[in-house]
Order: sequence, then C-alpha cells, then structure tokens
Amino acid sequence: MVRLPVTSKTVYVCSQCGHTEPKWTGHCPDCGAWNSFAEEVVRPTSVARRRGAKSDHTVAQPISLAAVASSAVERFSSGIAELDLVLGGGIVPGSLVLVGGEPGIGKSTLLLQALDRISRDRPTLIVCGEESAAQVRMRAERVCASGLAALRVLAETELSCVLGVVAAERPAVVVIDSVQTLYTDDLTSAPGSVSQVREAAGRFLRLAKETGTAVVLVGHVTKDGAIAGPRVLEHMVDTVLQFEGDRNRFFRVLRAVKNRFGSTNEVGVFEMTEQGLKGVSDPSRLFLAEGEAQPGSCAFVAVEGSRCFLVEVQALVSASELALPRRVATGFDRNRLAMIVAVLSRHAHMALASADIFVNIAGGMRLEEPAADLAVALAIASAERGVPLGSATAAFGEISLTGELRSSSQPHRRLSEAVRLGFDTVVMSQADARRARTGTAAVVGVADIRGALRSVQRHPAPRRQEARQNTEG
Repeated sequence: MVRLPVTSKTVYVCSQCGHTEPKWTGHCPDCGAWNSFAEEVVRPTSVARRRGAKSDHTVAQPISLAAVASSAVERFSSGIAELDLVLGGGIVPGSLVLVGGEPGIGKSTLLLQALDRISRDRPTLIVCGEESAAQVRMRAERVCASGLAALRVLAETELSCVLGVVAAERPAVVVIDSVQTLYTDDLTSAPGSVSQVREAAGRFLRLAKETGTAVVLVGHVTKDGAIAGPRVLEHMVDTVLQFEGDRNRFFRVLRAVKNRFGSTNEVGVFEMTEQGLKGVSDPSRLFLAEGEAQPGSCAFVAVEGSRCFLVEVQALVSASELALPRRVATGFDRNRLAMIVAVLSRHAHMALASADIFVNIAGGMRLEEPAADLAVALAIASAERGVPLGSATAAFGEISLTGELRSSSQPHRRLSEAVRLGFDTVVMSQADARRARTGTAAVVGVADIRGALRSVQRHPAPRRQEARQNTEG
C-alpha cells in the first residue's frame, strides 16, 4: 500500500466571522461582509494521529446537576472602584476578560494601574507585544503610585513561550497587550489573523480554567468600533468590556457588553489626567452644563445599573438646503431620533420636515435606554422655537408612536438624583409621577408629548446655578 505524503492546503478565511471557503469569494455567505476573505495555509493532522486520538477518546457520561460541586469563588478587588463596579464586584479567579477600545483611549493605562494595585497583595504579569519593556516602564513611572518592583513584565509574542511563562509563574492576573500580536508556529498565517487570534484565545481559556489565573486580553477594534478578530472570540471569553470616549475629551466610559459573573448594565466613568485615569464618583456634575440654560438643551436623568446620573441633551434645528434633510445623532440612536422627529411632526404639529436636526449627548456619553426620548424631544422643541426650557428642568420618559408617554424604570431614583442636584421641575409620565411623589420638587406628570410641551411652557424654572447655591447654603 502506497501512502501519499500529507500536504498543506490553502483555504480562505473570513476576517469578520472566521467562515472558511476553498476558494476566494468577494462576499461572505455567513456574515455578509465584503472583501473579507484572506488566504491561509492549513496543515492537516495525519491519519495515524487522528486514529490514535479516536482510540484514546473517553466517552463522557452525564451527571446530575445537584452532584456538581459549586465553582463559586471569592472575588478580589482590582483596586479601582469603577472597574470593580463594571466587573460585577471584582475580578473572578480563572476568568477570561476581553477589553476593547480605540487606539489611545486608555486601555493599557487603566490595566497597568489595576496591576499596580493588585501587585501589592498578589503576583501579576503583563505581556507586552506592542511595546517594549522600557516603554511600559515609562508609562508605569507616570501612572503607578507604588514602586515598580512588584510589577513583572514579559516582552514576548510567541504564544507557546508566553503560555509556558504564565504556567510557571502562576500570577493572579495576567494582562495580554494585545492578543492580536501573539502568534504560533503551528499556523502559517500572520499575527492578528482569524486563526491566530482564535488559537491564542482558546489556549488562554484553557490555561485560565486549569490554573485559576485571571487573564485579561486587550483587543483591537475595527473602524466601526467592533472588536477585531473572529466573532467567536467574544463568545469564548467570560467578560467583554468596551472602553469608549473621545480622545479629545477628558472623560472615558467603561461598559460591560458581556459578563457571565455580573450585570451588563453598569458603567464606569473615568477622567484622564497626567497621573493616569481617575474614577469619577459623581458623573452628574461633569456631564451637565454650567451657567444659564440655552435653547436646545434639556437635562436627562439616566440610570445605568446601580448608578443614576444626569446628562445634558443638546439639539440644533436649522433650515435645510438639501432635498433630504439630515438627521444626525451623536451618542444616540439615529433611528430613534427619526421616530421622535416624526412624532413631534405628527402629534405636536411642529414643522420639522424641511429642517436639519442634530442631537448630541454632552460629555461623550451614549444613551441607549428609551427613557431618553422625552429629553430629546424637549431639546428639539426648544431648539426649534428658540426658547430655553430652564436650567432647573429635567425630563425622562419613553415616547410611543401615538405620542403618549410610557412609564420608565426606577422613577423614584431618577427623581431623587434630580433633586439632589438642585432641579426644581422634573417632567415624566403620569404613571411615574404617581409612583415618585415628593415634596421637594415639582413633579410634572403628563400623558403625551403635547402635554409635556405645554407643561414646560407653563412651569418656568429658576437658574440651576441659583438652585445649587440655595441647596448648598
């Protein structure tokens, strides 16, 4: 019997989802991406090795869930309160965390500060593939408060070497900066390809579960803001954190897109300083404008998990010179903006069909909850009429297609936060007003968008600066 030599074969892998095709194609049939296929060489496993693996395979038997030992372990703090809040109370030993964000947003700085605090009680390791050890020390001298002796760094990109060092050192936390720089000689593709990233994440996942080391992978993002690499990467890890913000601003927001050990509703707010990132315990005072109210501005009371804060919603309405007027939203869903404009045109009889409308959430925040509809609508109405709402007026509520206001979650917490910051008038739905009555603020419950616009005109409010001085005095 003549045995043919085992040869390598060429396949084409989609860089977005990891789908493979025997030949190049311009459109991925799985995820729909265009021009995403890249050539890779695959070395197939020999027949003898496959037969041996099959003969040694042990058939697993199902067991009762009650007989399974609980894997609940005690978390430990990262030393940064905002990071612990987003993680769900701290770092879970043996977890695999993926942190994504735009270049220069502060991912490496935040994780280096966390390792600095963790290294006081536990061994840590940072694997730098994009920077040299000297560059990491330069950043550490600027942002780390304690000495650098406890921080250990490894400048290596070969996957097997990194795994061997981590298995030998057994640190409590290891940071891989970044996963796109790692490679293994078992695959012929370049570092950062779908195969290399998937292989690195899979082997670090096994390492984390076997040794109990918490592994933090730093990932690149695409031009659309999504984490680069195969989509399966986000399914493999336990937690996916997204670092958001404008590099030209001082504020950063950390969100949990996925979290197997906690809630995904929490957000962490940071301020970039010369000494690194500092947590912001009271973000309301940062996201609200100071001074007199201007047309096109409305305060919204947002709820993110266990945190309640106020942000400023800004709107601009101007006559359009285009056949199709623009609807531009920054920090807000563009489709929901189009719906709100249609509701204002239909039920509030506002002439917005031939106007360009711009909506911006101040401070670089991004609002996703439907309760922001009323604040956006009032800001647009104020900008269209050129009349300010009053700097001591806040609003929250979901707008339906019929123009009615629907109830929002946790109205009492939203109202308490508005009162704490000196707001005298809070506009909400009638259902929320019945549940959140208080004697320290004028709770205005309205049934629809027309009633909300009338209530704002009927309740002029003093300047927020004066209200703050009265409450503080």
